[in-house]
This record gives sequence, structure tokens and C-alpha cells, in this order.
Amino acid sequence: MQIQLSDHFNYSRLIRFTLPTIGMQIFSSLYYIVDGFFVSNYAGKTAFASVNFIMPFIMIMGTVGYMFGTGGSALVAKYLGQGNHEKANSLFTLFTWLALIVGTVFTTIGFIFMPQVARFLGAEGQMLDDCVLYGRVVIIGLPPYILQWLFQCFTIVAERPKLGFYFTLGAGITNMVLDWLFIGIFDWGLVGAALATNLGEVVGGFGPIIFFMSKKNTSLLRLGKTVWDGQGVVKALTNGASEMVGSISSSLVGMLYNAQLLAYAGEDGVAAYGVIMYVSYIFAGVFFGYAIGVGPVVSFNYGAETHKELQNVFKRSLKLIAVTAAVLIGLAELSAPLLASIFVGYDQALLEFTIHAFRTYVLCYIFMGFAAYASSFFTALNNGFVSALISFLRTLVFQVIAVIALPLMFGVDGIWYSVIVAEFMALVVSVVLLVWKRNQYHYW
Repeated sequence: MQIQLSDHFNYSRLIRFTLPTIGMQIFSSLYYIVDGFFVSNYAGKTAFASVNFIMPFIMIMGTVGYMFGTGGSALVAKYLGQGNHEKANSLFTLFTWLALIVGTVFTTIGFIFMPQVARFLGAEGQMLDDCVLYGRVVIIGLPPYILQWLFQCFTIVAERPKLGFYFTLGAGITNMVLDWLFIGIFDWGLVGAALATNLGEVVGGFGPIIFFMSKKNTSLLRLGKTVWDGQGVVKALTNGASEMVGSISSSLVGMLYNAQLLAYAGEDGVAAYGVIMYVSYIFAGVFFGYAIGVGPVVSFNYGAETHKELQNVFKRSLKLIAVTAAVLIGLAELSAPLLASIFVGYDQALLEFTIHAFRTYVLCYIFMGFAAYASSFFTALNNGFVSALISFLRTLVFQVIAVIALPLMFGVDGIWYSVIVAEFMALVVSVVLLVWKRNQYHYW
């Protein structure tokens, strides 16, 4: 039976409702993971390092989709909870076309200034050339990439989370097959990796448009007529600012990590960090997929003022996150040698360095899930300020301080310790804010 936002959620129903979104997060990450696998094994570690060096900039440009998706979906779900379907659909349509327009503008800017950006980040010589080549091709696919992020959130609000998963699955399979064809067979290198990513994003970004405009669409949402609603846009942008801040901050911190690793460990450090990020996309995707997937349920019950169900979802979510964190750490520690060898098994020294770094880094998962959920939870409650505060501190302030200070005491290991310390501090802040706001929103 189809699960509805108005249902009572036990553990089974929570897992079944959020599982497609978790799958979406994981398969979205496959774009870059598969690119990294083929680039590393077929083009070498300099090309591999270059992809990871320029990727944070591309991801910053794509955060607008995340912002419209999370902030806009929370607002739309709230209107659905209040029974105002016409307003919800008008805003959904408006956010979709705005995201597409902004994505097109960002693509143009990024393509023009890619050499300056790569040079500013510190790329030189062959790495600079590779960064510009890959970056300029892959940024052409930015508009559908932005739409894919947006629709990952709105398919949940439409009570069609499996549909979002199917589109993302199709996009991931397209990317993997084309990576094998373009890089492994045609030997197109970085250009092949970027083209495979772009075509996969077309499937994931433009496919849902066809569904939501189709006459066969019987979901809660439909792309149709809209009117300009400046107040709604501002509300969506401010509400989704926390996720945008988190994504931008993560990308900026990624640049800082690369700079620190380049200074402390050279290209090997950047390559090892790339491997860790690829694998972390999958493991952390479980946390973020759950947080995004359960968000519309929170927003709906907040709009409908069903406080008992809001408390039920909040309590069960914390328990699920605790169990998931323990399982993920165990899996990550056991699978570290295998996962590292997939990407850098051709270089023994780099392999050993990566395994050590990965086994240290993954300890952050014990704290990460709670802080990530707290930020998304406040977004779902339409409190963008508190959500942004948690996200800003978690992904930027704490990590910047840690990644600069800890290497001075522990050398390159301090870089891996920094994320653990930052996630712990974010957990402390999250607990304080959740306790402070409990009476205002009645979730405790």
C-alpha cells in the first residue's frame, strides 16, 4: 500500500518511506565515484587528483538545487498539510523553473571562469590543464544536476519516493555504462568521464519534468500554471539556506582539505582524500537520505498541528540514527582495504596511506548522523535560521578551525582527526538547540 504523509509511522513505515531517498543519495554519488574509478585506473593519479580538486567548485554551483529542493519542499509540504493544494502546486512549478534558469546562468559563469578558479585554488602544470578540461565539460550538465537535486525532494512530497529513486537509478546506470564505454573503450579520459556524468544527469534531472507534466500523473504535485510569489521564494530560499550553506561549506572545506593535504602529503594526500570522499558519499548518504526522506513527514505534521505524530517521528528517528551509525562504522572499518584498493590498488604506498586515513576518518559517523538530522529537522519545521546555524557551524566553522589547528600538533593525521572533532562539536550544538526549541514546536 502507498504510504501517505498523513499516516502514523512506526519503524517499518519510516524505513520503507525513506529507503528510496537513501537510495537516491547513494546512486547520485555514483556519478563521481564511477568517474573516479575509471579516471584513476585508466588516466592515473594526477588526473584523479584533478577531478577531486575542481569538483568542490562544481558542487558549490549546484547547491541551488538543494536549496530550492529542501526549502521549497518543506514549504510546499506545509501547505499540503493545511489542505491548500493549489498554492502548493503553484509554488512547486515556480521553484522548478527558477532552479532551471539559475542553473543555466551558473553554467555560463562557471564555464567562462574555470581557468581562473582552478588557478586560484592552487592547481599548476598538468593538474591545472586537467582541472580546466574536466571542469568545463562537466559544468555543462549543471542545469539537469540542479533539477535532479530539486526533484529528489519533491518526489517525496508528492508521495512518490520510489519514482525519485527510479529516475536516480536510471541516471546512475547511464553514467556507469557510459563511463565504461567512453573511458574504458574509447579512451576519452577526463572528457569521457565528464560527458558520462552529464548524460546521466539529463536522465535524473529532465525525466521527472515529463512525469510531473503528464496527464497520467496522479500524485499530490503537478507542474502547471504558476504566478510569481516573491514571499514564497524568499521563504524557500531562507528555509533551504541551511542545506545550501552546508553544501557550500562542505565544498569550501574540501578545498581547504586539498590545500592542506597538498602541503603535508603532496598529490598522494589529495588522491587519498578523494577516495575517502567517494566512499563517504555512500556512507553519509544513508544519514542525509534519511533526513531528506523524513523531512516532508515532519513538515506535513507541523502544518497539520498533529503534535503526537511529530513526537513519534522525532523519537523513532533518533533511535534509527544511533543504530545506523554503529553499523556504518563497523562496515567502514572492515571494508577499508577493499574499498581503497578499488581506486588506488596500483600504488602500494598510496594504498596503505589511504587505508590508514580512511579508518581514522570514518569514526566521525558516530556524531555525523545526529547533527545532520537536527539541521534537516529544523528545515522541515520551516525554521531556516536554526537549521542554517547548525549547518554553518558543523560544515564550516568547526571544520576550518580543526583542519588548520590539528595538523600543527599531529601532522597529516590531524587532518583526519579534524572532521571527528568538528562533528562532535556540531552534535553538542544540535542537542542544545533541540532542547531549547522543544516547547515551541512540540516535538519533545
